Formats: sequence, structure tokens, C-alpha cells
Amino acid sequence: MKQIFSFLLAAAAMLCAAIVNAQSYQAKVVDAKTGEPVPFATVQTGKHSGTITNDEGVFTLSEAQVAKLQDSIYISSMGYEKMGLWVDASAPQEIQLPQKTNELRQVLISAESLDAEQILERVKANMAENYKTPLSKYKFFFRQSDYTNMEELRFTVKESSIPELNQELMDQITRAASQNEWYYRETLGDFYGNYNGFKVSVDKAAELYDKNKDVSLDGLSDKLERIFQENVKRDSYLKIKSGIFGTKVQLDSAKNAESTEPEPIVSVETENTQKPDHTAQVTARLDELYTQLFFNEDTELDFLEKSNRYRWELDSYTFINGEPVWILHFTPRGKKDFEGTLYVNVDDYAIMRLDFANVRPTNRFGLLGIKWRRNVLRGKMLFTADESGHYRPQYLELEDGEYTSVDRPLKVIEKNKNVKGRRKQNELSMDMLVAVNSLTKYEFVVFDAESIDEGTYANAKPSSGVKPEYMSAYDSEFWSGYDILEPNQAIQSFKVLEE
Repeated sequence: MKQIFSFLLAAAAMLCAAIVNAQSYQAKVVDAKTGEPVPFATVQTGKHSGTITNDEGVFTLSEAQVAKLQDSIYISSMGYEKMGLWVDASAPQEIQLPQKTNELRQVLISAESLDAEQILERVKANMAENYKTPLSKYKFFFRQSDYTNMEELRFTVKESSIPELNQELMDQITRAASQNEWYYRETLGDFYGNYNGFKVSVDKAAELYDKNKDVSLDGLSDKLERIFQENVKRDSYLKIKSGIFGTKVQLDSAKNAESTEPEPIVSVETENTQKPDHTAQVTARLDELYTQLFFNEDTELDFLEKSNRYRWELDSYTFINGEPVWILHFTPRGKKDFEGTLYVNVDDYAIMRLDFANVRPTNRFGLLGIKWRRNVLRGKMLFTADESGHYRPQYLELEDGEYTSVDRPLKVIEKNKNVKGRRKQNELSMDMLVAVNSLTKYEFVVFDAESIDEGTYANAKPSSGVKPEYMSAYDSEFWSGYDILEPNQAIQSFKVLEE
């Protein structure tokens, strides 16, 4: 008995030492034959836990993940062999996945002979069951990346009674705004719910951007507004006209005064509103992601609902997480918007992966010198089966981009309600040309998943008061010890240049 007790103590000591000495583990997954990175490979650390590689094939396991490992980690990706790996000090920094080819012939022989349209019909028939998930709790990581490019910006001053608002100033604004702007937001937290509704509790968040840059139309408008506020008289307001359109901007100094001016077409007050709660913002962004899921009735992805408006082709077979899948390509007929690829499970007809991209603008508008088009809507959706056989998200990616241009005359008139006679005090008249391209990318990763009951969901409370920490340069230590989607090189190299 004493020997057994001593052995147990020694084993416990070794286990504690292993946990204490556990370190994070980072590696890059590459194709064993070509050496190319393998993006979005599954890295399984437990039955319902793990992570994925980023778009450069890199993943990181935190100290906590490494300490909890009871077995090898398993790495798999579409078309590759599944590989087991024990994580210790000798674990490689580059993991070479061999391509999986020897089982394809067997799948081709054993699989039922179906064409693309027949597979598609079975996908639709089984969709409600395959994605009928119970209430769950996910540990998630969410990244939002915004990119804005001011393609054109030109102001030509024709008349100005405010000395500060001259052509030289407009040229300075043009030079300052003619630049690219990047913005990143990263959030780690808990997700409670299912496809029909959810709550979010944020643990930690960060924002990475240059506070001195704002090339958006709103940012440009704020700069001009500040100049007017510094130069107009007390109890004044601004009337802004662009062709047949007019708007009234009520300045802070005149908010409480009564106006005898007729109501303009649009009335705008410059309120100093606080920034929305971060949890509410993340919840809204995740709701956008979930709305675009291909089985959601409100999705813009219509290639299943209107499958007869698309051409379908059965390409071949491959494997995802060891499961054989059909590869179905689709392209638009006529004026439909999307092309892409479905990877359909041979056994239950679930879509395990979807890659899609628009082939033309999904929306557009043009009138009186104003042009707008939604020119990017593309993404990826990866799903994995839970313990009940229903499919939950593993990785969701959505890119949404638009182009906006305004080519119109602009007239800004200051009027004062307390001045007798002619109320006009100052006037700025100019021609304006603004063209902006913007792109937003959402990435949502589920690390750990577990089923919960109605009571747990009802008791889950969204977080409040969480504010992202501002960073002017990427800091790898900020997420040390946490499970995240490894940032790509563009994020890691981001740094605000001091002027």
C-alpha cells in the first residue's frame, strides 16, 4: 500500500510539473508535397474542442489548452490524411500533411450513383434536420477587419465668406484624407444559444487602428463640422444644399433657441452620442453573420432556394475531418449573383463546407451624381457535427464591400435667427467629388462547444461595460494564454507611424 501511495504521489507531482511547465505551442501546417500552407485545417484537442489554422496555415494552442491535453492533437483538412501529434518540447514547428488519395477509388465505388441535381435535392430535404442544433455554449473568438480606401477626393471652392474655408484648406483636407485606413477589432467570449437566437458575454477585447486617420465620409463630415462650429456666430445654424436637396444642421449653441425658419427637407442635430456598448456591437455583427447562413430564410445566398437559376456540376470526392464528401460547383444562370462550391457529406447530405463569392454587384444605386454599389459579398462556412449528429459552426467568414461616390455641387449657408433683416451670415459654395471603397471582413471561430439546457440559457447574462483595449501596434502578449485565431501577417505587422 505504501508503494502504491508513493507511486500516486510521484505521478501527481509529475502531472503538476507538466501543467506548471506547459507552454503555448505554435506551428504552421503545410502540404507535405508542395510545402504550401494549408489554411483552415482543423486542429482537434478534444472530442468537442480545438481550433483551426488561419489563412496562412498557422495555429496556436494556449498554455491552458496544452495543459489540458490528455492525448495527441489531431490535424485534418479537406483532401489530406488525418495526423496525430503529441505536443511536447520536441513537437515540430512545421507540420507536413500528406495528401489523401488512396481511398478515393473506394468511395467512388461504394457511394450511391447520383448526379448533382439529385444530391442537391437530398441536401434540401435533410437541411432542417442537419442544422437543428440544441441550445449550446461556445467559447468563441471574433475578428472584424475594416479597410477603407479613398480613391478620389476633390473640392473646388467657388465662393467662401469664411476665410478659414478656402481652397488651400480644402487641398490640405484632400491630401490628409487621400490614404488607406485599416481597423481591427478582436473579441473573445462565450456564446449562448443556437441558430434562432443567442446571447454574448465578452471576456476580453482589443482594437487596433490609427486614431489620426479617418478617411470615411463620416470622418470627413466631422472635420468640416468642427470648422463651422469654430467660425459661426452664436445662435446660428447651417443650411446645406446640394442641388435640389437641403438639410439643416443645428449647432450646439443654438439647440435650445426657438427658430422661426421654415422646416427644411431634412433636419440633423449634431449630438455628441456615446459609443455603443461593445457587447451589443459584437452581438449585432454575429447576427449579420448568422443571417447570411445558407439555411436562414433571410439570407442573400439564394443558390439553394433558387437552385434552378444556377448551373450545378458534380466534380469529384474528397474528405473533410475523415468524412467523404461530394464536391459540387455552382455558377449563375443569367443575372444571378453567386458562384461557389459545396462540400456535401456522402452519408447525411449535410453541407460541411461552403465557399462562395459574388460575380457581380449584389445591389446598386445611382441618381443625381450619387453612385453606390455593393461589389463584394463572399465568404466561407465550415461546420462540424455535435454529439447528437447535428451541425454547428466551426468557422464562419464573411467579406462585405461597397463603393460609394458623390459628384455634386455643395453649398453651406450660415444663418442666424436673431439677426434682423437678411439672416445669411456666411456662405461656402463648392463642387465636391468623393469616391470611397470599403471592405469589412468578419471571422468567427468556435473553440469549445457543449450542450446546455433552457435554464442555463435563461440565466446567461450578456456582458456589460466591456471596452476594447486600444492598440497602436499589434501586441502578441495581449492574447497570451487565450485561445484565438492566429492573426495573419498584415495584422501582426500593423503599426501606427508617428508623424
